[in-house]
Order: sequence, then C-alpha cells, then structure tokens
Amino acid sequence: MLEEALECIKASEDGVLQCDLWKRLDIDSRKCSRIVIKLMNEQLITREPESVKGARTYRLRCTKVPDSDRFKSLLADDIFEPCAGCISECVPEHCPELSEWIFTIIVSGSADLDHSAKKVPTGIQP
Repeated sequence: MLEEALECIKASEDGVLQCDLWKRLDIDSRKCSRIVIKLMNEQLITREPESVKGARTYRLRCTKVPDSDRFKSLLADDIFEPCAGCISECVPEHCPELSEWIFTIIVSGSADLDHSAKKVPTGIQP
C-alpha cells in the first residue's frame, strides 16, 4: 500500500491532497494518515497544510530522491544484490549468486582497506 500511495503522489506534479489520496486508494483516512507518516519518516514525501472549501487537509508532494543513491546499498561494484526479487527457494548459505555478491563486497572492501592503509600520516610507522 505504501508503494501505491507513493506512486499516486508522484503521478501529480503539483502533489496530491491527503483527503483525495485515501479516496483514490479506497482506504479510510486513519490508515492513510499512517501511510503518510511512514512516507514522511522515510523522507519520501513532504506534507504542507492546506484549506479546501473550508476543510483543513494537507498537500502531499514527492521529495526528489537521487536515483543514483537509491539502490546504492544493493550494489557491489556493478552487481545487484541477487536476493532482491529472487523467486528461487534456495538456502542462502548455498546460493552461488549470493556467495558471488558477498565475495565482491569482501574484495572491494579489502581494496578500500588497502588504499586507506597507504594513507599513513607522516611520522607514524605502520
């Protein structure tokens, strides 16, 4: 339901009124408020007070999230985390795709460590 709400908000360039959102999603206003709070806590939307026909509501707008950073935690070099969207019913300890992905993280992490180890301040012996 969070994804559906976010898509509704993204679809409108001017944002969407919270009172309209719960009607579009066919949910009650209380559940909509909880969804909005979750999206705000994840900093995916902003909420601004607005008055429509004398009733107080909120204008919900999507925040701009840089796409390049959005899935950064799921990438190791250029390999996407294999379990995301996986439909195989494997045991993670014996999954070759997951093992390769973890190995890539370890190798790139050790390369970062090697690189930072070379930056020893002068006067300090390693």
